[in-house]
Amino acid sequence: MKTTGKVWKFGDNVDTDLIIPARYLTTTDPAELAKHCMEDADPAFAGKVAQSDIIVAGKYFGCGSSREHAPIAIRAAGVSCVIAKSFARIFYRNAFNMGLPILECGGADDFSTGDFLSVDFDTGEIVHLKTKKAYASRPIPPFMQELVDAGGLMNYIQSRMGTVDS
Repeated sequence: MKTTGKVWKFGDNVDTDLIIPARYLTTTDPAELAKHCMEDADPAFAGKVAQSDIIVAGKYFGCGSSREHAPIAIRAAGVSCVIAKSFARIFYRNAFNMGLPILECGGADDFSTGDFLSVDFDTGEIVHLKTKKAYASRPIPPFMQELVDAGGLMNYIQSRMGTVDS
């Protein structure tokens, strides 16, 4: 699977409270969470981000609390994937459980807001479309890609059991 999108760049230690502030945790509605995605880091983010755009960050993206609201908000905002130098362990798992693909890339510092990237989840290749430079990341393992393709862990389980909601 591949995606192409515009970069929205954030720094190191972007915690789950920056991704979706705690004051919005009274809802689990993805559309409502999307309206407030990255609000405390960039108040206009939700109004500017477009389908298939890509968040790029530094080290330890998703640190802080283990709230599943964070990857739900990112995905519902239209972000196709998150690329970071590293992820907090609980965010890494929550992202795949919620159907959000994420990739670790040591070259994340080379990307800036407004750049366009092409990302191949199967090979882990990330291409900066202006410079044509290719970057390597670990490909998403096949089982994790199945979770993403299903829209998250619960949908994956339901599809395997033949009980997908319509």
